[in-house]
Amino acid sequence: MTSSLEGRSDPATRDERLARLERLADLLDTRWRIPGTGIRFGLDGLASILPLVGDTATACVSAYILWQAADLGASKPLLLRMAANVGLDWTAGSVPLVGTIFDVGFKANQINLRLLRRHLERQNG
Repeated sequence: MTSSLEGRSDPATRDERLARLERLADLLDTRWRIPGTGIRFGLDGLASILPLVGDTATACVSAYILWQAADLGASKPLLLRMAANVGLDWTAGSVPLVGTIFDVGFKANQINLRLLRRHLERQNG
């Protein structure tokens, strides 16, 4: 599988792409902190206030992260695991009220970026 963006062959480009994906995952999952607590949340938690609609919108952004992971060389089993995390986040997050609490606690995009980094580190070195 060749990369349309040639990101896999150039470590600097790959690292830049990973850094952008990590910033996006941060925005979705951990951008802000509830004052006086260690609880972090992002747009995913905010968007889930609108059940189904908000979670569907953030799941589309999470799908972009999956697409980028595939382009960076993620294996099919890894992509399936990452997609399962997004699916769980979308399904549980779509439940009114409980979904918002779930979205604040379950950080699918952060988990997926850790999985991707670990995979790429093993692959390259």
